[in-house]
Amino acid sequence: MNEKRLDNDYRELRNAFAGEDLVDIRAVGTAPFRKYMIVYKVPSLRLNSTGQPIRVEQTVVEITLPMGYPKVPPVAKTVAGDVVFHPNFSASKICLMDHWAPSVQLSDLVREIGTMLQWEKYNIRSPLNAEAAEWSQRHQNELPLATHSLGGSVVNVQIK
Repeated sequence: MNEKRLDNDYRELRNAFAGEDLVDIRAVGTAPFRKYMIVYKVPSLRLNSTGQPIRVEQTVVEITLPMGYPKVPPVAKTVAGDVVFHPNFSASKICLMDHWAPSVQLSDLVREIGTMLQWEKYNIRSPLNAEAAEWSQRHQNELPLATHSLGGSVVNVQIK
């Protein structure tokens, strides 16, 4: 793994989200960091005990930088208990991009997940959660849940 890239990613995340109230980034382990816990304080949806989507105001996401990163894409998932109701989320994975490129910055992925949580972006053509994709078509007038810009300017990253 490229330690210089990992160090640069860490610095860039700290700079991009310094003073950001809606995103709390926690590096896990020792430097150079390969894992981050991201606490998003933006609205998203979960299913309640009766299977109905309900709005929640916080989600925790784990981003892991695997061996071979940045040639190999990061892996993102919600932490146990934070299963998001969204077409591009499952219990074990967040579908991030159609085509990963090493030039994509980790901070762009953090922003992208934030826009997905708020339902600003979702893709129903190849969903991880077909039920959420169907729901989105019936509830388009209720979406997005919010449009908070996170960590400064948002770069448009295409999701699956």
